[in-house]
Amino acid sequence: MIAYVTVGADDIARAERFYSALLPKLGYQLEKYHGDLSYILPRQPGQSAAPPDFYVKSPFNGRPASAGNGTMIAFEASSQQKVRDLHAAALAAGGIDEGQPGFRASYGPQFYVGYLRDPHGNKIALFSSNPDDPGRDG
Repeated sequence: MIAYVTVGADDIARAERFYSALLPKLGYQLEKYHGDLSYILPRQPGQSAAPPDFYVKSPFNGRPASAGNGTMIAFEASSQQKVRDLHAAALAAGGIDEGQPGFRASYGPQFYVGYLRDPHGNKIALFSSNPDDPGRDG
């Protein structure tokens, strides 16, 4: 089980503006620690394992932050509308569009996804597979 994911950022204030435009709407709570950002999902009653945390930090080695080639972090939303709303909010908060929300032919008929990059180049996916939303073929 994944315990946490960390991305590097050279400008924490810019990263906070971007991630705070979408992660709290997915249930994450922001905690700041020594200038870094920790987005935490609260543990639900009866939940056996904690969901993974998401950290935004200045690189420990003091070198510039860089995005991993081929690395992507996906966040699940509750509906297609939520994906659209979050994608728009992330773009308004400094993100870069990497693919408007919609269905992709190479994925299942319920997989609705939008792609973007954060201000530091990290690739982010926002997706929903809600069976109550219309599917690609319907």
